[in-house]
Amino acid sequence: MTPSLDLAFDTSRDADLAPWWRQAVVYQIYPRSFADSNGDGLGDIPGITSRVDYLSELGVDAVWLSPFYPSELADGGYDVADYRNVDPRLGTLDDFDAMLAALHARGIKVVVDIVPNHTSDRHAWFQEALAAGRGSAARERYIFREGKGTGGAEPPTDWLSVFGGSAWERVEDGQWYLHNFATEQPDLNWHHRDVHEDFLTTLRFWSDRGVDGFRIDVAHMLTKDLTEPLPSRDQLALIPQDGNHPLIDRDDVHDIYAEWRTVFDSYDPPRTAVAEAWVHPSRIHLYSRPESLGQAFSFDLLVADFDADQFRRIISDNLALAAQSGSSSTWVLSNHDVVRHATRYGLPHAASDDGWRHDDERPGNAWLVSGGAVPALDREKGLRRANAATLFLLGLPGSTYLYQGEELGLHEVSDIPASERQDPTFFRTAGAEIGRDGCRVPLPWRADGRSFGFGDGGAHLPQPAWFARHAVDAEADDPTSTLNLYREALRLRHELQTGEQLEWLPTGRSDVLRFARPNGWQVVTNFGVEPYALDDRGQVVLASSETSAGSVAPDTTVWIAPAHLGPV
Repeated sequence: MTPSLDLAFDTSRDADLAPWWRQAVVYQIYPRSFADSNGDGLGDIPGITSRVDYLSELGVDAVWLSPFYPSELADGGYDVADYRNVDPRLGTLDDFDAMLAALHARGIKVVVDIVPNHTSDRHAWFQEALAAGRGSAARERYIFREGKGTGGAEPPTDWLSVFGGSAWERVEDGQWYLHNFATEQPDLNWHHRDVHEDFLTTLRFWSDRGVDGFRIDVAHMLTKDLTEPLPSRDQLALIPQDGNHPLIDRDDVHDIYAEWRTVFDSYDPPRTAVAEAWVHPSRIHLYSRPESLGQAFSFDLLVADFDADQFRRIISDNLALAAQSGSSSTWVLSNHDVVRHATRYGLPHAASDDGWRHDDERPGNAWLVSGGAVPALDREKGLRRANAATLFLLGLPGSTYLYQGEELGLHEVSDIPASERQDPTFFRTAGAEIGRDGCRVPLPWRADGRSFGFGDGGAHLPQPAWFARHAVDAEADDPTSTLNLYREALRLRHELQTGEQLEWLPTGRSDVLRFARPNGWQVVTNFGVEPYALDDRGQVVLASSETSAGSVAPDTTVWIAPAHLGPV
């Protein structure tokens, strides 16, 4: 039995004066897959502007834009060639300003992605470094090394890229450069003052235009200690990640963010930032301190099953970490890098894994992992659990990030032909890892048409026929649709949200979680297979799926509003 009222968390310092971001609902837009205004198959900035009414009706507080900068798309826009411009295929700076104004006019904040670990190999700095040659000042902005073996023909180390293959690439004059991600993404040298100053200029550039905040890509990987001799891959694996690791989560990265914080705080209101930092939980608070970036994503639920024990532990741990830093928690179930949670929860194990892939040739549309077949995806169960998990998160204190299309109940698109795939992970692993294209397929806005209303010229990734059932126009008038569940949840959340406290309540069952917020708002999630009987205190104002009066169905979350709040 769950102990009664055993833990209470308060991560707010002054709830009445809390900044907007502490409990915001932020909607992630992957611009190239959101809406295409000119029919070239790529989503664009004017396309986003054309959908601001949709975002307003959804009820989000802010949008986060994945990179929209000039890029050769070696990694979905995260190979940035110019940090202070818009990719001409996506629009212009004037288009960006118009989009920003339209969103602000509807009370929606704007967060943009900053990619500081690496540039594109098309960036002017890197092209200058290639032309300047060995020993040049231009090469010092990146990480160049001589190779090993006869004539330096072997890479400096046996390190592997995150996307597969060597982390080093040889250039024409024989030197090698480090790229922890795609070959087209050379790592910057953050010990060089030029790099510091250029990013400070970039932060001011977008802040001056009115951007409200920044999401910092791989925030834990900027600084590196490459003192010779460089360790091997096996030696690296034995080095603890305690702030002194040569490549990951080094303490000195926070010297960079202290500089950035000075810039953020020079604006009124201060610009906000959130770290994408895949680090040990005991160190995440370093990124979310007010003198650093101020907030950091909690990714624990991205690799958790739909399981009460896992959810309770993760929520409790992250609320405690938020209290330690004085920040608020940042919850996320899906984004542009992981299998959509409606699909994860319909598989035998919900944990995100780039090895999951669909095989239409097998009976039952079996899913494969590591070369072995597993039972077929249960789409209905997956979506039912996804909606339950989303309502659970939206009831928590802290900010919640939604990924475009989850409000439509979209599943992962798995059956993309190899000839149409774009993710470098797929190609650098020869298809052994399926990559992230399946969650980046352009959205369906209409149930008919060549690209389901995405754009007149088709879509840059193929959309499956089943998208028609999930199109915005198909769901908008259906009171039982996922879209209308999200709309009502966000409307009610604005009415019910209060403080930043959470108190776990007893349920008498290990597979049911129940918590209360300070005003008496309660959230109950049944992770089990049997209905859970409710008492008669308060009114059920929202349920993630159909449930009988007086009980919570399996795989379902309900919100209970106390009578003293009146109608909501």
